[in-house]
Amino acid sequence: MEFNNSIIDVIKRRKSVRSYSNQDIDSSKITEYLSGVHRGPFNNTARFHLLENVYKGEYRSLRLGTYGTIKGVNHFIAGAVKKNDKHIEDYGYCLEKVMLFLTDIGLGTCWLGGLFTRSRFAKSIKLKQDEEMPAITTVGHAADKRALMDKIIRISAGCDSRKPWEQLFFEDKFGNPLTKESAEKYSTVLEMLRIAPSASNRQPWRVIKEKNKDNYHFYLKRNNMYGKLYRKTDLQKIDMGIAMCHFELTAKELNLSGSWKAAVHPEETEYLVSWVSE
Repeated sequence: MEFNNSIIDVIKRRKSVRSYSNQDIDSSKITEYLSGVHRGPFNNTARFHLLENVYKGEYRSLRLGTYGTIKGVNHFIAGAVKKNDKHIEDYGYCLEKVMLFLTDIGLGTCWLGGLFTRSRFAKSIKLKQDEEMPAITTVGHAADKRALMDKIIRISAGCDSRKPWEQLFFEDKFGNPLTKESAEKYSTVLEMLRIAPSASNRQPWRVIKEKNKDNYHFYLKRNNMYGKLYRKTDLQKIDMGIAMCHFELTAKELNLSGSWKAAVHPEETEYLVSWVSE
């Protein structure tokens, strides 16, 4: 059993943590989990490493990530994936699964995909020439009280709000919103996707359900701002991997069998993959 608790409960519980306590973490349990094989839906594998004191006490407050200040953090998880077709989506899928595991064992995390010091982490994990490190995460016990700046960042970034169903999920074609009634047994699966984390909470995923079938087609609705601001990696491809992770793990918990398959779907939005029910 990969998770001790219901993945639905874990997904609902997970929030970005930017204020950490100095309480020790069980590094052996994390290292054991990270030593396993981490393979994404597109068959790319990622490797992950638990890192301690990367900054060696240089800072108590770190300006890290797409936005925000991280306080009191001593541990990070950094990883690498070989550059290949859909490798960034697979990395996002795998790291989100790692972060859900960490949530399950009572630890806090925070996605860092934008402005962290890549060279320092790349050296720590011995990043190879043909590999990429799209993102990392902090890990540790959340502080009892969030710092004031943490609260301000959550509010300004809209961390506790999500787009409504009608803007994300459609039936048969874009412009025709999917209702929870039409989604039927997949309504919880889509809800766990809807509340998934994404860069600046932009939620770039769009999903079309085939009429009268439990087949779901995933599309990326791009925000061009990210290509200009963050040239080191494609943050919105990471977001799509996170979306696939939430969808698949929830479907499996609810015994909804299916698999990821690629098809050709000419639309105005960038097609990625389809979940085809079995």
